[in-house]
Amino acid sequence: MKGIVCLVMAFILQAGVFSGAALAQSASSGNAEPSFDAASREADSVFFRKMADDVLSSSAAYESLRDLCKNVGARLAGSPGMYKAEAWAEKALKAAGADKVWLQECMAPHWERGKAEEAWYTYADEKGKQQKVKLDVLALGNSVGTDAKGLTLPAILINDFSELEKRKDDVKGKMVVFNNIFNPKNLAVGQSYGESGSYRRRGPSEAAKYGAAAIMIRSVTASANDNHPHTGTTSYDSAYPKIPAAAVGLKDGDKLIGLLASGKPVSIYYRSDARMLPDTKANNVIGELTGSVFPEKYITVGGHLDSWDPAEGAHDDGTGCVHSIEVLRALKAMGYKPRHTIRVVLFANEENGLRGGNKYAAEAKAKNEEHLFALESDAGGFTPRSFGFTLDWKRLAAIRQWLPLFVPYGVYEFRNGGGGADIGPLNRQLGTPVAGLSPDGSRYFDLHHARNDVFENVNKRELDLGSLNMALLIYMIDKYGL
Repeated sequence: MKGIVCLVMAFILQAGVFSGAALAQSASSGNAEPSFDAASREADSVFFRKMADDVLSSSAAYESLRDLCKNVGARLAGSPGMYKAEAWAEKALKAAGADKVWLQECMAPHWERGKAEEAWYTYADEKGKQQKVKLDVLALGNSVGTDAKGLTLPAILINDFSELEKRKDDVKGKMVVFNNIFNPKNLAVGQSYGESGSYRRRGPSEAAKYGAAAIMIRSVTASANDNHPHTGTTSYDSAYPKIPAAAVGLKDGDKLIGLLASGKPVSIYYRSDARMLPDTKANNVIGELTGSVFPEKYITVGGHLDSWDPAEGAHDDGTGCVHSIEVLRALKAMGYKPRHTIRVVLFANEENGLRGGNKYAAEAKAKNEEHLFALESDAGGFTPRSFGFTLDWKRLAAIRQWLPLFVPYGVYEFRNGGGGADIGPLNRQLGTPVAGLSPDGSRYFDLHHARNDVFENVNKRELDLGSLNMALLIYMIDKYGL
């Protein structure tokens, strides 16, 4: 890794990107895209430095995140917090200098947790005395609850879906406890999240297929240093009954799983008020900088405004929202006049429905809009490392020549594959090239969907570096295209 970085830095110095050229002009006078040559590279490096000076010296993104977290807080679709967040977003986009701001309505699912869940398990110790142990749990998003009395069920440990198939005759009427370990051997934590998270998404229906009465999963998280349970969406297969589903904190979960693995009979009590209500209105909040050359061609940058209910949604996805707003503010602060129209979209209902992203793409398709590119931040506000792109390999190879400009600011890779849940529909329905900011993910899943995802766990410098690199990428794509 060090050798690669040294080679890149040598290229930067040879190209003269640190020399004192005049500030890059924002757009050519004609409609042709400028070429990226030695002279423009030098000018762009100066623009990068000036933008970095502004963003890294500004408190705008950090204070905006503080306001969102502390004065709005949790904001699941359909909740009062969601509507407060929409008002916050309108105000923030106007303050950042958007030429216009508007709401794009969609219908979103409305799930409520209700009263705090209760759970414990009982077992006989070595002396035959019954022991009762409390469990820290959270109902999974969109899951059904129990009745007011709750459920008391014999528990069965199932390590994976293949074991579930082998033991399908053993789970009827029981509480299935999935031992969905977050694999520490994967170098990409997102891969571990995808693997372990499949038990959150599919687990209830897979167990219900064979008559299970409820399930609990290990929280989908990398860390066992705390006991915070992590919620997240579950998806029911309509072919099978909907059964209650919950995630348990890792310390509690490890004790329970260890007991079950030892062969001791265990009974679990679980009560949840969780319920689905009729769909409700929600809104994407959109701010726009109108293009000076191609106003009818769009570049989208965004994050999702909703969050899960246990905490403030600081990293997921408050940071993505303020990253995106800061792109707009920074470009305005630089006096930059975009060639294409740049839209900042704070999407509704990513967490438990994706209705905002689907609505944005559907309306763009219906209006026959031309969307050149879309960028999303939904991986936390940690130190930026790379961008992941979903576009054809020739375009990716072409824009990789920009990479030396980004290295001093922490991004060292433009990798193949990436995007975001909210901008995925643009790619699927319109063929729009998409990308996602990829920060260092080492700590992300310690906080993801849990009560400790709070403002205090966001570092200002890391947050600002994410905003900066997103703004620099949007500038380069607006100037040179793909």
